[in-house]
Amino acid sequence: MNARLAIGLALLAGVAAPALAQSPASLNAAPPPQPMTIAIMPPAAAPDMQAVLDAHKALGAKPVETLTPVKARLQPTAADAAHAVMRKQGQSTAPDPAVVTKELPYGSDPMQYARIYMPAAAAGGGGMPVVVYYHGGGWVIADINAYDATPRLLSKQLNAIVVSVEYRHAPEFKFPAQHDDAAMAYRWVLQNAASWGGDPAKVALAGESAGGNLAIATAIHARDNGLTAPRHILSVYPIANSDMTLPSKADSANAKPLNTAMLKWFGYYYSTTEADQMDPKINLVKANLRGLPPTTIVNAQIDPLRSDGETLATAMKAAGDTVEQRTFPGVTHEFFGMGKVVRGAYDAENYAITRLQAAFAK
Repeated sequence: MNARLAIGLALLAGVAAPALAQSPASLNAAPPPQPMTIAIMPPAAAPDMQAVLDAHKALGAKPVETLTPVKARLQPTAADAAHAVMRKQGQSTAPDPAVVTKELPYGSDPMQYARIYMPAAAAGGGGMPVVVYYHGGGWVIADINAYDATPRLLSKQLNAIVVSVEYRHAPEFKFPAQHDDAAMAYRWVLQNAASWGGDPAKVALAGESAGGNLAIATAIHARDNGLTAPRHILSVYPIANSDMTLPSKADSANAKPLNTAMLKWFGYYYSTTEADQMDPKINLVKANLRGLPPTTIVNAQIDPLRSDGETLATAMKAAGDTVEQRTFPGVTHEFFGMGKVVRGAYDAENYAITRLQAAFAK
């Protein structure tokens, strides 16, 4: 019996699964005990953002940092909460028919696939811009379904092909598997974009949270390996600085839906040793950032990752890169993509879309 099948059968049976060779922490292993967090009240959320947080709580969301990866993956997501608010307001949660999708593999593992979003009205003549997008979830939870809103919106508003990349998750596959997959997918998109009607010379990178990290790290990979450089990078509340004493990791330590204890929980499961968390692929502020494409960094005020984005912008500017960074008030982690119910998200989305449009127009 191979290891992957053994894990699947063990999960179905509800018993601890044998660990893969590259993943000593089992999917069903108890999470590490979390240190006591000083009870600092995070800033107040705007009423429309609070409505989403309240909906998330009403759906029965449990603290992720107290769960195993298997149970954490079954929790209601922030996207589920946004949909609940939409339904309460009488809005449809059906996928926008202006965008169509298809799924294709870019590697041999079942998790190495991508969902390709394309405007339904695309004539198919080629030349559309392409956005390679990486979802969040701390490299442990979530998937392209939980992060459907942003790529669908970008495809429609930019009249672009958006390739939402699924990648292998920890703890089944430890760091740097996710970064390797992100780089592999980018190379694959460059090789295949023209066959989908895209322009392989007009590509941007985008991502949220862990995916915001992957967008920057993949641009570094492209620079260092002679691949076509992206026109622009959109990095939304990226994981970028492993310093746990940053201001936002204190003032938003007890924020929702992401808190500081969850960052430590993710690190425990995606890394083999603590040294992994200081690797410049994760701790981007210590990476060689010279010569990267123009970059837009979006942050939320009520988010332990706020300081990550702010310090990343400072480091990129010091390296000579062109960077704009904005922190949007009254909103939390995961707000991006909620523009139908959260005004701050609507503003951030329009800001990011405008920046990408300008990059593709050059």
